[in-house]
Amino acid sequence: MGVEANGINPVPDAERRGKPSGLFPVWFSWNVSILGVSYGIFIFTLGLNVWQTIIAGTLGYLISAALVGLIAVGGPRTGLPTLVQTRFAFGSKGNFLPAFFGYLSNTGWQVTSITLASTTGANLFAKVWPSLFAGDGGAPTVPTTVGWFIVVLAVTMTAAVFGHGFILAIEVWIAWITGVMTIAFLFFVLPEVKWGQLGTAQAGDPFVFVGGIIMAMTIVGIGFINSGGDFSRYLPRKTHARGVIGATTFGIAVPVIAMLVVGALLVGSDAKLGEAAANDPIGALTSLLPMWFFIPFSIVIVLSLVSAATTGIYSSGLALMAVGFPLRRSVTTAINALLIAAGAFYLLFISTSFLATFQSFLSLIAVLMGTMGGIQLVDFIRQRRLNWDIRMINGSGFGGRDWRWTAFVSLIIGTIVGLGTVTSADPNFAHITGFFLTQEAREGVIGASNIGVIGAMVLGAALYALLTFAFKVDLPPDRSKLPASEQGDLPADAEILAVGVAVAAPADAPADVVATEAPGTAETPEAELDPEAAR
Repeated sequence: MGVEANGINPVPDAERRGKPSGLFPVWFSWNVSILGVSYGIFIFTLGLNVWQTIIAGTLGYLISAALVGLIAVGGPRTGLPTLVQTRFAFGSKGNFLPAFFGYLSNTGWQVTSITLASTTGANLFAKVWPSLFAGDGGAPTVPTTVGWFIVVLAVTMTAAVFGHGFILAIEVWIAWITGVMTIAFLFFVLPEVKWGQLGTAQAGDPFVFVGGIIMAMTIVGIGFINSGGDFSRYLPRKTHARGVIGATTFGIAVPVIAMLVVGALLVGSDAKLGEAAANDPIGALTSLLPMWFFIPFSIVIVLSLVSAATTGIYSSGLALMAVGFPLRRSVTTAINALLIAAGAFYLLFISTSFLATFQSFLSLIAVLMGTMGGIQLVDFIRQRRLNWDIRMINGSGFGGRDWRWTAFVSLIIGTIVGLGTVTSADPNFAHITGFFLTQEAREGVIGASNIGVIGAMVLGAALYALLTFAFKVDLPPDRSKLPASEQGDLPADAEILAVGVAVAAPADAPADVVATEAPGTAETPEAELDPEAAR
């Protein structure tokens, strides 16, 4: 429960603890929120009917959540955060680009969560004490919104600084509280569904249906790919992969699928609700509640959004350190606070539509994060063959490479193609997207579906796999500057690092070389290692 000492270093075996089931409440509390109802409304507005929305959204959530689960397996195998483990594929210096954009992705999500938490709290005050906190028309005053923003940001940053152990402890309670209150919320809103109106919406064509799947993937799963291993890295090294994948996948997918169904039913019976949710997703939904339940439920909404922001900011701090800045957690937290404040100002006072800005952010960041995730998953094959050797996070000569151009080029090509084939509803972002599309394609189903997100992921992963495994264009780890005793390969029969091998950086190693105890120390005897579990 104290402040976490580990940063982006591999977590020592002595500090490993827990079971895969402990991942479920972390991801569940991150995703169980009334905002999930809005996600269903957003997918519906692409041009789908109710049943297409439910099916497309469910498929998109499950597929993308499973990708996060697969990425999370790298956590217990290496003890590293995801955006540090990507150094295996991109090199210690080449990792700058994916780590930097991973940081922006995390920060963008926190801007959204903290902004919505602030506006929810401000709306609560405006309704309960309108004479003090509401302006003309009943909307909260600017000082009220700003005051809530400061409080929410301060609480979130404080919790994030305490780190992994503290977050896991509080997320269990938050998951229970928000889960129970969200179920109660459903009993209030389901009677608002006009069941006879559900079949009136016209079905979308196959391209629009695919677009619904892709939008669901970008809303929920792909945005978490760069954080998959951040919370699993404290698990024991021999943790079964299927447990990590299952707990992560269902922790993400179960709450958002339930909320998706409710959102689709509501908007399918009331088109005006979709229009209201585009500008104020939470306000549009809480307006359906009686005042006696609106008050405690608004508090729970703030709590759930702060929970999501806390886990995200924790990952943001790791991502910023992974970029290469030798900063303490307190410093990265302060930097995060400044960037979130700037992003929240844009979302609150400049953006004319929450939905347009939210969709634009998701599509832009999903292109690069999806491509990075695809390359990382392909590289897991190589990492496993090399026994998850954590020396590969170091630079050339110390166990890894400065650059691995095969991964870097695949990332750049996939990202360019992806940006050129997605569109942006926010005019401030539109000029950097869709440059490969004609005006007709921009305005048609191709532009609406943002299929370029998946195209970028598949292209980047396929190109990297082709270069690495088909053409054998692969730079092996460089250990030339390590002591002679540490330059050899690890034992071929070891699923994880050899027992008792120390990986310590020499005196002349670069500053970013991580000196750490190798996995599989005497505290984890070789006889206790389960090869199948490690695989």
